[in-house]
Amino acid sequence: MDPQLLSQLANDTMPFGKYAGRRLMELPIAYLIWMQERGWPAPPLGPKLALVLEIKHNGLGYLLKPLRRDAPEPH
Repeated sequence: MDPQLLSQLANDTMPFGKYAGRRLMELPIAYLIWMQERGWPAPPLGPKLALVLEIKHNGLGYLLKPLRRDAPEPH
């Protein structure tokens, strides 16, 4: 897996909606499932959210914690 993508998943923030400003990896799994059911946003955000859901569903979110920077990057 691409280390840059993993870093983005750990640090990128949600740009819109109820969870705007929250890191992608901090989004609740229920919200990710809700988005999946309605259709993912266009790339690059949609594929990232789908991967976050897969990581969280498999209980692997802890692997990204060491990649987190102190503050989320603004978009």
